[in-house]
Amino acid sequence: MLRYIKRFRLTQNPKADILSGLTVALALVPEAIAFAFVAGVEPLVGLYAAFFVGLITSVFGGRSGMISGATGAMAVAMVGLVLAYGVEYLFATIVITGLIQILAGVLHLGKFIRLVPHTVMLGFVNGLAIVIFLAQLGQFKAAKAVEETTTDAHASDGGHSAIDVLFNGGWLQGEQMSLMVGLTVLTMAIIWFLPKLPKVGKLIPAPLASIIIVSALVIGFDLDTRTVGDLASVAGGLPEFHIPMVPLTLETLMIVLPVAFTLAAIGLIESLLTLTLIDEITQTRGRTSQECVGQGLANLTCGFFGAMGGCAMIGQSMINMESGGRGRLSGITAALALLGFILFTSQWIEMIPLAALTGLMMMVVIATFAWASLRLINKIPKEDLFVIALVTGLTVAYDLALAVIVGVIVSALVYAWKSAHHIWVVEARAEDSGNKVYQLYGPLFFGSIAKFRDLFKPSEEDEDEIVIDFQNARVWDHSALEAIDALALKYKEAGKTLHLVHLSPDCQLLLKNAKDLVEVNTIEDPHYGVVVDYSERIEKS
Repeated sequence: MLRYIKRFRLTQNPKADILSGLTVALALVPEAIAFAFVAGVEPLVGLYAAFFVGLITSVFGGRSGMISGATGAMAVAMVGLVLAYGVEYLFATIVITGLIQILAGVLHLGKFIRLVPHTVMLGFVNGLAIVIFLAQLGQFKAAKAVEETTTDAHASDGGHSAIDVLFNGGWLQGEQMSLMVGLTVLTMAIIWFLPKLPKVGKLIPAPLASIIIVSALVIGFDLDTRTVGDLASVAGGLPEFHIPMVPLTLETLMIVLPVAFTLAAIGLIESLLTLTLIDEITQTRGRTSQECVGQGLANLTCGFFGAMGGCAMIGQSMINMESGGRGRLSGITAALALLGFILFTSQWIEMIPLAALTGLMMMVVIATFAWASLRLINKIPKEDLFVIALVTGLTVAYDLALAVIVGVIVSALVYAWKSAHHIWVVEARAEDSGNKVYQLYGPLFFGSIAKFRDLFKPSEEDEDEIVIDFQNARVWDHSALEAIDALALKYKEAGKTLHLVHLSPDCQLLLKNAKDLVEVNTIEDPHYGVVVDYSERIEKS
């Protein structure tokens, strides 16, 4: 047992992790219930998902201190399936989602999260902060208005926008609104000022203290404000093993498979981006492939225990970070505490005012939003600002997966366009033969081959024998090889002699028309190795 604890680093500060986990568990309750409503399933389906996903990813995932549970991004993608085919098809879909995520981990696909640019990361955190903020505004509406909003979202086949909450009315009025706003602000003030008190701030995490203080005020003075119990009952029993009751046919597979791939992609993207963000906060490195497997195991289990599945939650993860939770014990505590709420203390949890949890999440919004990105205006290229704004807007208006994918594509296109113009030649003379030498500089790939062609005039003023030196250039893709091959053919048709030097061995093997024109200089030609080769050579030496 001690070896297991040491290996998985369950905790280095048990007190901080346990108290932080309790705080996170309290914040998970209304979120899980709300996301269950979004998905069109019973509240306990969301609560069980928060328990299973939180516990399993904390034990088997690749990032300590990160909190997972039922999320809105995945819930939105589920609602269409639930409305059309029922909740049993959802459970079957979650099973396949888990298998897909496990396969992604086994194939080490998580490493591709490194290709997400920093501008996309900024747009991701800003967009998610805005989504969390807009979601909290629903707590300032009457229960009937919230129910109608959810029904309307379901009726639209899952179409949604986080900003819809601003325009569908139903706001609290008079004393109820004033009380809700006042308690929310009080909660935020406690979280802000308590850590500044030298002794008190170290005894208990500020978020947990704020929930206790505000709850005590509401109960002690019998204030008329909405509580967790007004959302739904959180009482229930232990989750039971349940095989999804769907026909085992090809038709069923064709129904659930597209949704499963969508859920798997959304879950992994949000989880791995959150992992990257926690890495930056803690100055440590999580394991992406292990996180994919952990998320997959969690969702696979959810599918067989009547839960809606989920992924990493940036809001709750930030609460954990702010409360001092760094070890796996914080996530385990949160999950077990949540199950304890369901089994034993539901009547007490239902007494917690929603204003306290809303204030807590508002502080998460402030901590999550990358305020430094606002200072980047006029300091970074306009293309990067456009990517940040684009990803932020798409995250708010549609969903996270679409926003990240579009952001990466736009960033890649911008990079390709810029790189395409960074290729040029310097003319020189060979010392031994006196032949004209073109010293090529820059990357040669699909984006730069047009400019590469324009650099040479094989049928006009070029001499009868020339050399193209690739020592300061890099050939990146098949389009570049084809461009070199086509250029060699043009020189051949013009009756001129072309020599290609300092091409890598891989290029030499793939060239067709130019293969007889390549000069291999075993003394000067470099070996273009990669980092893995270099690491292996160090280990062997």
